[in-house]
Amino acid sequence: MDIRESLLDIILTIVLVISTLVLVFRLWQDVTIAVAATLMMLALGGLFLSFGAKISILDNTLIVRERSMRLNLEETSLMMSEKYETTVAQIDAIIQDFSRRMYR
Repeated sequence: MDIRESLLDIILTIVLVISTLVLVFRLWQDVTIAVAATLMMLALGGLFLSFGAKISILDNTLIVRERSMRLNLEETSLMMSEKYETTVAQIDAIIQDFSRRMYR
């Protein structure tokens, strides 16, 4: 995932951590609570960034699979068209052969 694509997520994570620090600013007497709350918000922000990256990877994978399915479908269509043309040509040859035999 490109940094430019996830810039908004990173900024929102920083805002989340800063707002947590502001909220626990009065609790600095109890450093354990302040550190725990800050780490919790960092983990939550990291989780959001991780989800964004995984969704981006899934999106790219889906695009690649769709493209390959489209190519396979086109190849199958061309192959079936060729078989159809071959079969029609054979049937025409057989009909012409029968027509020649009937006129003799």
